[in-house]
Amino acid sequence: MHLATYLGLLHTSLTTLADAFREVGRGHGGEPDVRHTCQVLAARVDRQAEALAPVVERYGEHREEEPERLHATGLDTTRSGPVGLLRDLQDLYTLASLTDITWTVVGQAAQGLRDRDLIAVVASCEQDTARQLTWLRTRIKQAAPQALIAAR
Repeated sequence: MHLATYLGLLHTSLTTLADAFREVGRGHGGEPDVRHTCQVLAARVDRQAEALAPVVERYGEHREEEPERLHATGLDTTRSGPVGLLRDLQDLYTLASLTDITWTVVGQAAQGLRDRDLIAVVASCEQDTARQLTWLRTRIKQAAPQALIAAR
């Protein structure tokens, strides 16, 4: 059963996403909404990882480097200025999208296993991830005109 591989991928993507939200919040502290919202979203992602823990205990977790294309790479630093904010938000969106689709894959396995507990965890976390993606998309739309047209 390869569920353990995807649980490892999910766990890694969650911890990477939470750390990335924290980094972007710190790096763009001059944008109060970004700083605050990123800290709130990081805490929510931490709760998703906590909710995943009993599932990992039940099915195990296999963290492997392959497939490399699916490896989540976090943000070591943030960029500066309006374009930097835009690019950092896009990086967060990419990481959140990886987490979102991985929840979907794990959810399909939960359906196949008829694991009601896992189905409930996935449903809750998918909704939370959808809200993260919505905020990121909205904030990207807000930042784009300033960064691409007005900023020097």
